[in-house]
Amino acid sequence: MATILHITAHPHDHQTSYSMAVGKAFIDAYREANPNDEVIPIDLYKISIPHIDADVFSGWGKLRSGQEFTSLSKEEQAKVARLGELTDQFVAADKYVFVTPMWNFSFPPIMKAYIDSICMAGKTFKYTESGPVGLLPGKKALHIQSRGGVYSEGPAAAMEMGHRYIGIIMSFIGITDFQGLFIEGTNQFADRAQQIKEEAIAKAKDLAKSF
Repeated sequence: MATILHITAHPHDHQTSYSMAVGKAFIDAYREANPNDEVIPIDLYKISIPHIDADVFSGWGKLRSGQEFTSLSKEEQAKVARLGELTDQFVAADKYVFVTPMWNFSFPPIMKAYIDSICMAGKTFKYTESGPVGLLPGKKALHIQSRGGVYSEGPAAAMEMGHRYIGIIMSFIGITDFQGLFIEGTNQFADRAQQIKEEAIAKAKDLAKSF
């Protein structure tokens, strides 16, 4: 049995959002193909994700200096502990499905906060004399992203920074099996938006069978 995290970063649900609709279709098909696997939904807009701020840096610094966790302030304890929970949950999983829209060539800021929470030295990567090494080999990830324009090819491709960023992070923490599924051109070709969505849903259902 495998554990898959379904990580969504959209304030709207599948009835309104293209990416959420395709993400739901993927997860539904995945559950059907893998009934014994555990799917854990993580709605980034509904969970607590501490930003890495002065309290976090202070708490981490105290722990690195050998101080006990109880010596941290209440704010430091709460934030450091929560970041640790998010990281541990990520490490314990086997597969990851990230679902985001493209906002200003990237993704919603809540996704960046989540990525910051799971890039933890000693848990998802480590430093060595030859540079950082990812600690999560053998796992796999998928990014489902909706785009109003076309960014998979052509002159706009260089402007896409959300999928590329998640891919870089996955590689950094040792996950080299990383794929993308895009719903693109829904604004550029508004008259074909429903068709584009339906085609992406069909691809998602097919991909789920082998993910």
